[in-house]
Amino acid sequence: MPLHRETPLLESVPLSAVSGRRVFLKMDNMQPAGSFKLRGIGRLCEEAAREGAVRFLSPSGGNAGYAAAWAGRELGLRVTVIVPVTTSEEAKRAIASLGAEVIVSGASWKESNELALSMAAEDERAKYVHAFDDPVMWNGHATMIDEAATQGPKPDLVVLSVGGGGLFCGVSAGMARNGWGGVPILACETEGASSFAASLAAGKLVEIDAITSVATSLGARMVAPRALELSRERPVVSYVASDASAVRACSRFLDDHRVLVEPACGVSLSALYENSPLLGDAKTVLVIVCGGIGVSAAKLRSMEERLCGE
Repeated sequence: MPLHRETPLLESVPLSAVSGRRVFLKMDNMQPAGSFKLRGIGRLCEEAAREGAVRFLSPSGGNAGYAAAWAGRELGLRVTVIVPVTTSEEAKRAIASLGAEVIVSGASWKESNELALSMAAEDERAKYVHAFDDPVMWNGHATMIDEAATQGPKPDLVVLSVGGGGLFCGVSAGMARNGWGGVPILACETEGASSFAASLAAGKLVEIDAITSVATSLGARMVAPRALELSRERPVVSYVASDASAVRACSRFLDDHRVLVEPACGVSLSALYENSPLLGDAKTVLVIVCGGIGVSAAKLRSMEERLCGE
């Protein structure tokens, strides 16, 4: 039995009104682990457990580690999550609450990943769980589109956030197998965490110098190679917004829908709240509400005061 759950597809009256389009929300923040990550990581961990793994090693900015910790708890296996120093205290406490060991190492996910790889090399029964670059994981993430295709209309545009590109790769796979391959994806990032936009502009993989955005869950300095390959195979539009826009969108979404999400998710919502010209002439839009554990109402208010002057 898969560890993830089917999530609702809801039509958003507030976002439809402000954008002049029909906006549907795939509410993957409602996964048991708080984000879409459980779809792919749950599948990866289940397969590894069947193959004899007794421990999971997860380098993560927060959400992937929480999903791995959730999977490990459900499967009765040990989990070690290696997080960078940018990971929020909320996220670290949440991961530890599931019984996982939390190690803080590195300024970004890249350095955390290096430690995880070295630990995996020393333990042959441990399964290294990449945060975003694994075909098994992408296939798990693709199930959200399998669900959406039966829950509502075919969209003219899919809006999602990009960190390392795992969600992008999974959604692309799901769209292809459901006859949505020609539907554009609006790939959303914040300034200071826009490695995909940099790669798209350069036409090759680009590693950005540092993650400076408050959207720390988007904190991959370079996307998965497959993400860039897919951008050459299907229509993709890059959208980059400020931290302030992402945080304002989180606040408005909380008021409008009584749902709390991270700025990493808020950046996708900001494209609709600000009715970005990059939405084009799409009449029906599907937004992946990816969720996130690294935020609280108090933290969101603090970010809003600091970034938005409110």
